[in-house]
Amino acid sequence: MLNTSSNLVLGSGSPRRRRLLEEYGYSFDVLVADSEEVLDSIDPVGTVINNALSKNLACRKLAENSRILTADTLVWFEGKLVGKPTDKDEAYRYLNAFSGKNQTVFTGVVYSYIDSDGKLVEKVRCEASLVKFKELNEEYIRKYIELVNPLDRAGAYDISDHGDLVVEKIIGSRSNVIGLPMEIVVEMIDKNLN
Repeated sequence: MLNTSSNLVLGSGSPRRRRLLEEYGYSFDVLVADSEEVLDSIDPVGTVINNALSKNLACRKLAENSRILTADTLVWFEGKLVGKPTDKDEAYRYLNAFSGKNQTVFTGVVYSYIDSDGKLVEKVRCEASLVKFKELNEEYIRKYIELVNPLDRAGAYDISDHGDLVVEKIIGSRSNVIGLPMEIVVEMIDKNLN
């Protein structure tokens, strides 16, 4: 079992999620537990929620008395879910396809805790943000890929790391596009402190 000092556990290895929680003043421990992720392009909302629930359950087995926050973020583009690219060639194909077009970034968030009666409580939400890409040419995309490590980011880009070079505008939660919709997270955690 994990012995947590803060009793809040972020079930994610994402440095962007850690940074967002820190910027909002939360004290937490990090736990990355193995869980199986699914991709279902027909149901992007169900996919990110189920993946976040699976991560939360895996963390709960290791930190059973903690408050656990998990999330899953995916890009939905032209009817397909887009995860992290496997290599720079795939990253190039993603960014080239996104050029001048819109996509939706979905994040499923699960916050769970044990209430005063000893029962497990799970709060589950999903956030969607629309991202409009700039028109990008091949040379520009290649330079961006060399500037930013695209391999650990859904869709091969990160708006908090030179995102202004590829993204024209965001409609909805900016932190959601980074990987953790803080508007939802703050509401979940602060309204459900036990």
